[in-house]
Amino acid sequence: MAIVTLTVCTTCRKTVEGERVPEEPRPGARMFEALSRAELPDGVRVIGNECLSACSNGCSMVLSGGPERWTYVYGRLDPDDHVDDILQGAAAYAATPDGIVPWRDRPEIFRKQSLARIPPQKD
Repeated sequence: MAIVTLTVCTTCRKTVEGERVPEEPRPGARMFEALSRAELPDGVRVIGNECLSACSNGCSMVLSGGPERWTYVYGRLDPDDHVDDILQGAAAYAATPDGIVPWRDRPEIFRKQSLARIPPQKD
């Protein structure tokens, strides 16, 4: 199984009706901390990043696994409700050779809150 990476935006804020909610610590930092403390699936690591430029989409993260896999960007995530689903989705992603998890096997947040899907980098 290849190593896959969950990159979490640590500066993300929650948005309500297009307005940022001034919470401290920021929800992105809380999500990163929750994932860092969790028992990660085999082959999965978590890292934090200060900005993923998905500011209008609340808590965001990237799921990536190298040049042979699809990369996914997710947003509108909740650090209090979505950690278990993120871990389940990351485990399913890690178990695939190309990063494509069948639609029905993805957690609901991965089906509904995907912001972008980036193809593998082929030579």
